[in-house]
Amino acid sequence: MEIWRNTQDVIKGALAKAGLKGSDLASIGITNQRETVVVWDKATGEPYYNAIVWQCTRTHDICKELMKEGGQDRFREITGLPVATYFSGPKIKWIMDNVPKAKKAFEDGSAMIGTMETWIIWWLTGGPKGGAHVTDVTNASRTMLMDLKKLQWDQGILDILGIPREALPRIVPSSDAETWGPTMEEGPLKARVPVCGALGDQQAALVGQTCFEIGEAKNTYGTGCFLLMNTGHEPVISKNGLITTVAYQRSDRKPVYCLEGSIAIAGASCSGCETTSA
Repeated sequence: MEIWRNTQDVIKGALAKAGLKGSDLASIGITNQRETVVVWDKATGEPYYNAIVWQCTRTHDICKELMKEGGQDRFREITGLPVATYFSGPKIKWIMDNVPKAKKAFEDGSAMIGTMETWIIWWLTGGPKGGAHVTDVTNASRTMLMDLKKLQWDQGILDILGIPREALPRIVPSSDAETWGPTMEEGPLKARVPVCGALGDQQAALVGQTCFEIGEAKNTYGTGCFLLMNTGHEPVISKNGLITTVAYQRSDRKPVYCLEGSIAIAGASCSGCETTSA
């Protein structure tokens, strides 16, 4: 809820600083830290537990159990990802296994799951009053639950983790010609503005650096360090430990994939030092 409150404050502050009203905007897009996940009540919007952030390693034992059959690459052919604490799927299972209210909600169908763009889009477009429950392909590709080629939730992996498909958001392109829903007039924009764009933060950096040709890459230096390289319309499975993920998808077009080298601790390892991006 703190994340949603802060988002509203930032929206209001940005509009005020620019001298604009919500009705002046053509559309809204969202970027977010990837893998961070929250589970909440569809009727009230109340989370059952704090969001579990991408860096959290509490799912170590769950991942060890998953690796007993097939090793770390058990799901790599389907998802492009190794089994690791980094990704959202095991975090969702941890909430199901350790938060009694959430477990009950999954059983009675009242739970909703989302990474941070899903959470914010749901609230912007109405929340409990019919908010859109969607995730874009880049964020979905970081859950360890999505089939990279089909761009759909993989039922086999959902069954292994015990995650109900109906609690998950609908997977949509990164940018869509059609809105997933307009913002609510009583919200921070005080207007109905189409919400039709979302990208995980590292993919957003790839797009922002205009890496639209095969072989073009960006490297970002921050809390972690992330190198992403455009590999075109076919996912490339690395033989050297890189992650295969969705780079972006424009409405009604084939997805573009990338290879990613992820270093979780970079700028976070030095206290008070400045980091730069290039």
